[in-house]
Amino acid sequence: MAMTMTGEIQLAAPREVVWAKLNDPVVLKACIPGCEELEQIDGQGFRAVAKMKVGPVSARFKGKVTLTDRDPPNGYNILGEGEGGIAGFAKGGARIHLAEEDGGTLLSYRVEAQIGGKLAQLGQRLINGTAKKLADEFFANFARSL
Repeated sequence: MAMTMTGEIQLAAPREVVWAKLNDPVVLKACIPGCEELEQIDGQGFRAVAKMKVGPVSARFKGKVTLTDRDPPNGYNILGEGEGGIAGFAKGGARIHLAEEDGGTLLSYRVEAQIGGKLAQLGQRLINGTAKKLADEFFANFARSL
């Protein structure tokens, strides 16, 4: 099942500060809902473990996230894939763009992902609703970290 999600959030911090925090594994781990581990594995990526619940399906996803096309402090691409055992898999990417606006930073994102396994059987509406909730929670946590 394929999914696309876009959004933006106005952050009350300079673009350079937002950029630094988007590249800090300690900050990211604290902001990602359900994140149990986030370890930098090289200059371009992270190994992650996150526990997620989507409807009746709960799973621990293990995966890798790679940051590409880095353009400090304007943005980057995120490529990721994770395995959740019998619950299924998720893989995809996102483009993060930072722009100075209204004395702070406007963060825009576009996510394209694919899921499979039991998760894909739950239906597009439930998956999209959960993805939006997780994104909203991440950005609320991230805004508080600034």
